[in-house]
Amino acid sequence: MSTTDYDAELDACGLYCPEPVMMLHSRISDVAPGKILRVIATDPSTTRDIPRFCQFLGHELVSHVEQGDQFIYLIRRGE
Repeated sequence: MSTTDYDAELDACGLYCPEPVMMLHSRISDVAPGKILRVIATDPSTTRDIPRFCQFLGHELVSHVEQGDQFIYLIRRGE
């Protein structure tokens, strides 16, 4: 992924539930509606928590990939 694939980034590596989602909640408000936030995390619980966060708050989970011990999400901010 290049920086042209997303507009902002949140590095939550080394943090554990509930910190990644709490940081995501704060950081997504800095992203304009329709723009993409890239989230990198190492906590496996994010595979459950981030999709639920997106569904509950109306954001689009564009992609989720696992690279080694990292979970990488692209989230398009909803209105």
